[in-house]
Amino acid sequence: MTLAIQGIGVDTSISTAIGKVLMLSRGNIQAEPGLVAGNRIEEEIQRFFNAVKEAAGQLREIRKQIPKDTPPDILEFIDTHLLMLEDKAISEAPAQTIREEGCSAEWALQMRRNQLMRVFEDMEDAYLRTRKDDLDHVVNRILHILQGGRNSDPAEIAGHIIVSEDLTPADAIMLHQRGAIGFITDFGSPMSHTAILARSLGIPAVVGAHGATSHLHPGELVVIDARHGSVLANCDNACLLFFRRRLEQEQAHRHALHNLRDTPALSLDGQQIELLANIELPEDTEPAIEGGCSGVGLYRTEFLYMNREELPTEEEHFQAYSQVVKGMGEQPVTIRTLDLGADKQCEYQPEPASCTNPALGLRAIRLCLKETDIFRIQIRAILRVSARGNVRMMLPMLTNLWEARQARQIIKEERLSLMEQGKAFDPEMPIGAMIETPAAALTAESFARLFDFLSIGTNDLIQYTLAVDRADDAVNHLYNALHPAVIMLIQQVVKAGITCGKPVAMCGEMAGTPGYIPLLLGMGLRSLSMHPASLPEAKQLIRNLDISQLEQKTAGILQNLLNEDL
Repeated sequence: MTLAIQGIGVDTSISTAIGKVLMLSRGNIQAEPGLVAGNRIEEEIQRFFNAVKEAAGQLREIRKQIPKDTPPDILEFIDTHLLMLEDKAISEAPAQTIREEGCSAEWALQMRRNQLMRVFEDMEDAYLRTRKDDLDHVVNRILHILQGGRNSDPAEIAGHIIVSEDLTPADAIMLHQRGAIGFITDFGSPMSHTAILARSLGIPAVVGAHGATSHLHPGELVVIDARHGSVLANCDNACLLFFRRRLEQEQAHRHALHNLRDTPALSLDGQQIELLANIELPEDTEPAIEGGCSGVGLYRTEFLYMNREELPTEEEHFQAYSQVVKGMGEQPVTIRTLDLGADKQCEYQPEPASCTNPALGLRAIRLCLKETDIFRIQIRAILRVSARGNVRMMLPMLTNLWEARQARQIIKEERLSLMEQGKAFDPEMPIGAMIETPAAALTAESFARLFDFLSIGTNDLIQYTLAVDRADDAVNHLYNALHPAVIMLIQQVVKAGITCGKPVAMCGEMAGTPGYIPLLLGMGLRSLSMHPASLPEAKQLIRNLDISQLEQKTAGILQNLLNEDL
């Protein structure tokens, strides 16, 4: 009898994997309390420092093995762990505990982990919870070395499906490089490290498959159906034949996608759709172009503020933006202003994030309007780089027109300042509003009159509308992009753009999900911005759609959807 385990599927162009289970133990390592003799304290401290050094060496070795064409966001996971190993809270504080308490290196490190975990657990936002996971991964690596562990992974990984309680970013990358064909984890959410990496690597995975490590057995043949978030074991021949044929179709489909790079996203009825890329680093322009984008619809600038103690200078902003504009040639680049706070923190915080719920606190445009010196530096750099290419500016997390007018006044003042200094900029550079709160969506027509374009950020819009943190394993099943309230808000923003004659784009994850694209096009959206890896799939889908027919059908579909019980 077939055993089915349900989890959360990480669906890429390949959503199927068939292979034998390879179990990996990646649970937390627990240290036992231990003391060391007074004359061995310095020796114990040196043992700790050596373990930290070895852990860093392991990560650098893994990083060297990553191919050059790997998306930059994958490298960031390794870099984050390397930076944590350099943080004094981990690399030095345990040594002080060894000296003061006379305890073992393992116990000192575990006590430090427990202290830091309590701090993280008092914070509710998604990004800080992922930092908690990073802390666990880094500490476990050091503890493994301190306890005499070496690389105990099996030699034969190629062709296997990895089953584990969870996987660190380094594990996921290493296993992929050694030929693993799929991941199954007990824990995880759509925003977990394993899910993000699997999506970027294009490897099928099911995360949050509770009980997978208990119910599956080493060497057992299993099927991953990431399309439906299922893991199947003990399949009969008919079931295996079905999934083998589907895998063949998916592989042929992926091969066909590579040939679409230079073809337009033109529908069957001749409508041109603008497919844009979401990027975070200047280096991301290369995979964006490889994916066949028409430009950058969302350039997240927070990386400039991360993992540093001082604020970036105007020149640092300008050089980073110039690199992106140069990489994209004549294609448009939409630069989103600073969106720190809530799920994105930096070492330098103008004001401590002490509120109960940072997602509702001082973040994004609110932070910029409070700390205007920070905002003005970025505005000047964006204005200056507008003289070098096709640049647009976008303001995040607006909730009322007062914020919009204040921000535009600052932009106006910095334009005048640059003119007085004789510095070039494009006086006609479009300025847009990111619609990602219910308040902004409900008053979208007012924003459309004030701005040159609108862009719907569905990630936050859905979370704020449904009061669901999609990174929370306990409630992420309630995160529903097709909830009637969400659809009504999107529809209202699209109508506002049409009424005011202003373009409306979508830059949230919903825009790059094939299952939603026909609905979005039928609702009137003509500009979609997504992760570069999603571009070929979206382009092929659009080239097989008749949008005029979709528009006729969408009215009825929406009516049925909105009539459903909430």
